[in-house]
Amino acid sequence: MADPIRILIVDDEAPARNRLREVLADCAENLPVIAAGEAASGREALDWLEHNTVDVVLLDIRMPEMDGIELARHMQKLKNPPAVVFCTAYDQHAIEAFEVNAIDYLLKPVRRERLILALNKAQAYSRLQLKAVSRQPRVNLAMSVGGKIMLVPVADIVFLRAEQKYVTVRTLMHEYLTEESLMHLEQEFGEHFVRIHRNCIVARDFIAGFERQLPSSEDEAGSFAWTVLLRGLEEKLPISRRHRHIVKETAGD
Repeated sequence: MADPIRILIVDDEAPARNRLREVLADCAENLPVIAAGEAASGREALDWLEHNTVDVVLLDIRMPEMDGIELARHMQKLKNPPAVVFCTAYDQHAIEAFEVNAIDYLLKPVRRERLILALNKAQAYSRLQLKAVSRQPRVNLAMSVGGKIMLVPVADIVFLRAEQKYVTVRTLMHEYLTEESLMHLEQEFGEHFVRIHRNCIVARDFIAGFERQLPSSEDEAGSFAWTVLLRGLEEKLPISRRHRHIVKETAGD
């Protein structure tokens, strides 16, 4: 007998979660499934997935703080991303849903026959396809802090700096660590940040200006070193020789 399909239900409304549990119980007569867990928000779902794995996530779209589309983008970053089946009362988000590699898009109230079809599709879906990255960047970075998931708005990030095997995520008030690579973060958020060093990218909106310093022994004769001045922070970030062109380019914007 095949292993049951493990499912996480994510919906901010308790009646909707209960309804999906009832429909899954009806599906069990034809398809081995198990409701492994449920979450009332995107943050709660990410926290749950930090410690558990599932095959499929039944996901609502309209939720406070983090909607289902944003959560799907975060789940694509997991080591073993689950298949996503959206369950929503609204049909206008279908294009966005399939851009984040959703297996199916079900309208509420979800029917047993339609859910069985979606779960069969999820079971057969290639894991390689699930790891494709969405064209749209995330709105938040999810940080694990003290066993809890913290959502850090990308708009609040001053700079990202690679240090050994981690990347420091710096906001005006806090500092976090993430295992996501600087290269991948730059690829996703390239329009928002500018590279100033091989190990550092800075948010364009937080660049207050540049400061020229006397040349050091490492600089070419007659060449000045530059640092980035940051809005709201006293810390100054060095610009590598290779990236000094950003002084002229940014000052001219």
